[in-house]
Amino acid sequence: MTVLSLSALAVLALEGCSIGSISSADPASAPSENASMPAPLSSAELAKRLLDEGDLGEGYARTPQRPAVHDDVSVIGCPSLEKLGADAATGAGLDFSRKAKASFAYVGGSESALSEELYSDGAAKLSKGIGQIFDAMVSCPTYQVASGSTIIDMGTQKTAAPDLGDERWSQLLTYSLGGQRSVVKQTAVRVGNVLVVVSGSTGLVDVSLEKAVAKVQSAS
Repeated sequence: MTVLSLSALAVLALEGCSIGSISSADPASAPSENASMPAPLSSAELAKRLLDEGDLGEGYARTPQRPAVHDDVSVIGCPSLEKLGADAATGAGLDFSRKAKASFAYVGGSESALSEELYSDGAAKLSKGIGQIFDAMVSCPTYQVASGSTIIDMGTQKTAAPDLGDERWSQLLTYSLGGQRSVVKQTAVRVGNVLVVVSGSTGLVDVSLEKAVAKVQSAS
């Protein structure tokens, strides 16, 4: 999945599930296929627009990116998501070649982890691509994800998204395993032909999202 160390569950979430785990909040504002938009940004250009340690404040350090691992992952109890395949469950179902990602951890405690992803493509393609996965997730407030022999209980709760960008989505994800429970907030905002996804502890996402969107807009 994309997704976030809050715990082993959040790591699975932040480094593999963020994109595939957000519910649409404003589908009416989706762009048409004929909408005129600038050319997509390159991955290098997106990387320049990512949050950095200075944006998060003292005590935060950027963490190395882990290689994506999508082997032997399946969804249980969510037919619409199962239909999209394991790639949807791991966030790999997004066919956007231009992307950049940064993850951060707070030196004083793992409960303040944060992950940001930027994607660029045609505005209509961004909306359509993520919309398929969002709709599937919304249809299943509870389900399970099997990763090898590990079964993770998943829960989703739609939350209000701030009035930013052209389209926006937000959701709380709950990961339960072996008596441990982690909650990760994931909010996405489309700004023209760029999709901003911020995932992590609820408070940190709330204070970092506006900075992330502003950074994309100011560099446009």
